[in-house]
Amino acid sequence: MLNGRKAVRTLPVYHPPLSGRNGLRLDFNENTVGCSPRVLARLRQIGVEELARYPEREPVEAVVAGYLKVKPEELLLTNGVDEAIHLICETYLEPDDEVLIVVPTFSMYEIFARAPGTRIINIPAGVNFSYPTHTILRHITPATRLIAIANPNNPTGAAALEEELMLVARSAPNAAVLVDEAYFEFHGHTLLGKWRELPNLFVAHTFSKAYGLAGLRAGVLMGDAQQMSAVRRVASPYNVNSVALACLPEALEDEAYVAHYVNEVCDGRERLQRELQNLGIPFWPSRANFVLMRMGEANAGFVQAMRDRGILVRDRSRDPGCEGCVRITLGSLEQTDRLLAVLREVLPKIGVTVQEVRP
Repeated sequence: MLNGRKAVRTLPVYHPPLSGRNGLRLDFNENTVGCSPRVLARLRQIGVEELARYPEREPVEAVVAGYLKVKPEELLLTNGVDEAIHLICETYLEPDDEVLIVVPTFSMYEIFARAPGTRIINIPAGVNFSYPTHTILRHITPATRLIAIANPNNPTGAAALEEELMLVARSAPNAAVLVDEAYFEFHGHTLLGKWRELPNLFVAHTFSKAYGLAGLRAGVLMGDAQQMSAVRRVASPYNVNSVALACLPEALEDEAYVAHYVNEVCDGRERLQRELQNLGIPFWPSRANFVLMRMGEANAGFVQAMRDRGILVRDRSRDPGCEGCVRITLGSLEQTDRLLAVLREVLPKIGVTVQEVRP
């Protein structure tokens, strides 16, 4: 009987709860208002001939490289950041290599890294989910071949400082250090170009969050040109579909649209955090487009009560250190108004005692 490799048979399975998502979607950190109208206009122009041809990635890579102010040879467009993670693992990992991952974090790091038969070392986050730089440094060995870092992190919203990340990369010259900046637009800090100082450093961005293109699966992996040449060897030349390639330049052109959405999300993030503080609900300050809060034993009731009122939020209780926690994505100004109103209504109904809201 044919069986997959042992490392594959024992992989954890990631089943995102995508079905039945009706209402205001504040559960998957997606853009809640959609992409730029320019993207929709370009979609309507796509004809049968364009769809019948194999996609040509390089011209759009040149556009994206110019937008991000990097060299085209330092950049590879990918089928979402998921593929970028997968390609790094395929390029650098051998069986019995070690991979360092700070948890809780995005589960696909471990899934892709374990597939080659590597040893995963999960390192708990520090106090208040801070990045445990010195603990990471103590775990680096000659066998360490990958260190995966979400910055800001999901599901906590915490961000490491640039000097911390650079120290980690400098301390592990024989390991690929992947910094996943999926929430960069809401954070405002990036390591773009830093691979010119440290060629083992890679940076990934996505167009799923701020740009509203999650359905098109467009991401980008960047790094030292020589290292990116190795990554390209394991990437399909047709990995990004023609529809995504056609729409991505239009999304980049509409900077005002993206900036407006990002500003409203960041404003909503601050409003939600102030509201939670006033209500006495524990939360962790976020640098992403979501906030993680602790509801304790009331978390399941809270998630259901919000769903009953047409707002989806995400139970993160199964993540390490996140027992009783719920993550809420932020959206537009009007959506935040609705979220806060429903939040105030729901908490007393599920028996959560809150402090009196200060004016």
